[in-house]
Parts: sequence; structure tokens; C-alpha cells
Amino acid sequence: MQNNIFSGLFVGQNLITIKEVDSTNNFLKNTLSNSNPLPEGTVIMAESQYAGRGQQQNRWHSEPGKNLTFSLLLNPTFLAVANQFDLTRAISLGVYDGLKPLLGDELKIKWPNDIYYADKKLGGMLIENLLQGSQIKQSVIGIGLNVNQPIFPDWVPNATSVFQILQRNEDLKVLLSQICNNIEAWYLNLKADKTSLVRETYLSRLYWLNEKHIFRSNGNDFSGIITNVKDNGVLVVRHNINTEMEYSFKEIEFLNK
Repeated sequence: MQNNIFSGLFVGQNLITIKEVDSTNNFLKNTLSNSNPLPEGTVIMAESQYAGRGQQQNRWHSEPGKNLTFSLLLNPTFLAVANQFDLTRAISLGVYDGLKPLLGDELKIKWPNDIYYADKKLGGMLIENLLQGSQIKQSVIGIGLNVNQPIFPDWVPNATSVFQILQRNEDLKVLLSQICNNIEAWYLNLKADKTSLVRETYLSRLYWLNEKHIFRSNGNDFSGIITNVKDNGVLVVRHNINTEMEYSFKEIEFLNK
């Protein structure tokens, strides 16, 4: 269905809203597997998602009707599999830019793809790529953001919401349109081969960049400084003046205050 709130070229122009689903990523993937053609930029938005997932099967908690839980279809056939982290960068930057006018400078991107406000998690994403040879045929991008939820259960540590920060409710559809417009802009930068801009901007907005903090890896706690993210998405942390270590997903844990 057309939705005039979305002013971009294609992201969100086909918006499908559903009442309840296990996960919007699953819904979108099932639709595609049933050979139902969907235009690039299709957005599936759910009022309630009862089995939302984060990275590595982490659960995502969301109070029905209060937050943004949606999935987006992109066809980044121009992107080599070796550079797929650039898509993570572009999506993260789009979400960041959609929220920045509301939330200001405390907003950060926590490696690899969480959205943080100060030291609390505001949202995250799960990108599932369908590969064809050495290219990415399609990407199903699930995004969850805490917007109007006032409180969180005890088993959800370190969470915050736009409501908790600003003490007011936001219009979910308006916020969704702003995020989608910004995702489209960064995606088109990537498509136009502005890879350096995407990588440099992502790094500049990174949580804990160039700051000394405590991390954990292989059961050991250590003090380190994030200095870089490599082209392939690997995190670089300086342990001391002479030693820099590289960490892939789930190999390092950030120990918050």
C-alpha cells in the first residue's frame, strides 16, 4: 500500500502493517520464499512481535503497540559478500540519523549494530543476507527500537526508550518514515560507491571510540581503547601502547559502568 508519509524514492513506499507476528524478519522471508514478488524497499511493520530476535538468537522484548518493530527488504546486488558489513554500517547510520534530531549528541552506534543513548540500549538490528555466488541477492533487515515503552522488565538489562529520555510519546509512523528516509540516503551513498564516507562516518559515531573502558574476552577482563573497525567489520581494540587486538562478533563484551 502507498503511504504518503514516506518521502523517499522507494524505502517504505510499500508499507505492510500487521497486528501480530512471531518476527517481521520471518514474515518477510516466508513471503519471499512463497515466490511473492515484493519491490525493493518494502517495509513490514508489526504492532506486536512475540518472538523478536537479535544477534545470535538473543531475545528482543517489546511491549505491543509502543515501539517500532519492522523489517525492510533491500536488494544490494552491487555489494560483494566480502563487504557486507558496509550494509550494516549504512543501516546503522540511517537509524542514527533518523533519531539524532530527537535525541542529540548522547546517541551512539555500539559495535556492531546497536543503537545506544548514553550507556543504555535503545535498539538494535538483525540483517539476514541471501547470497548468490559472491554477491548479495537480497537482505532482510529487522530493526527494533524502544520508542514509547515507559518501563522494562527486570530481565531486560540496560534498556532505555525515547519516552524515558524525553518524557513524551512519539508518533511511530512519523518516526518510522524519518528512519526509512535516512536509511535510503545512506544506502544510496553505498550504491554510489561512497564507501569511504560510509565507513568514516560510522566510525566517528561509534560508542566508546578512543575511550578507555573495561572489556571481557574469553572470560578475561581487560582495559582497552577502541581504535578502529576494519573494512570487514572486525573491531580493533588497543590493549596497551604496543598491542592492538582484533575481535569478531561475540568475541568481546562491553562491560558497562
